[in-house]
Amino acid sequence: MFIVEETIAGTQAAQIPKQRGESLLETAVRYAEERHWDVFPGTWLEAADGAQRCSCGDAACPAPGSHPARPDWESQATGSATVARRMWQKQPTASILLPTGRTFDAISVPETAGFLALARMERMELTLGPVTLTPDRRMEFFVLPGASVKVPDLVRKLGWSLSSLDLTVLGEGAYVAAPPTRFGSRGAVQWACRPTPANRWLPDAEELISPLAYACGRDR
Repeated sequence: MFIVEETIAGTQAAQIPKQRGESLLETAVRYAEERHWDVFPGTWLEAADGAQRCSCGDAACPAPGSHPARPDWESQATGSATVARRMWQKQPTASILLPTGRTFDAISVPETAGFLALARMERMELTLGPVTLTPDRRMEFFVLPGASVKVPDLVRKLGWSLSSLDLTVLGEGAYVAAPPTRFGSRGAVQWACRPTPANRWLPDAEELISPLAYACGRDR
């Protein structure tokens, strides 16, 4: 069974449990091997003058250690566990990035709205896919590809303007950082809902958009 950490149960969890001890290399390989997700190595953190700096060399990097390391990252992404192992062997501390628009899209909302939506989804007995919580206080809900096309119209049908909500869809040409990738000194990406055999089949955006839009509307 694929377990990186415990799942958060609704909004009552005080904090997300710590990551279990597994290397970035082995975790990246398992994402490719067990979930059939494409993966690619991003930047990494380097010690410099007593601080952790991004390997990109930009002292003011907005996403230190957690963004693509090269412009051709889309062609670098692989679903092969063997290739993934080879890439992380070259740079074992590289972040784990997952391209969206392939095996999944991701709906990104603020953390506060995400926890509210999770509680509503639990009451509605909706089946969730994996959900990440990032150090910049965003939650990313994995859904079937194509959400980037569907969501604007779905939100309008619910009576909202997409521009009025802090809700974005990451599809083709975008990516998410996967646990246990670190965002500089801000902490690591965590699973709010971990990948399990039960959520191997992802929900469609249409199934989740109502509680997500409602939560974002409440969160404004």
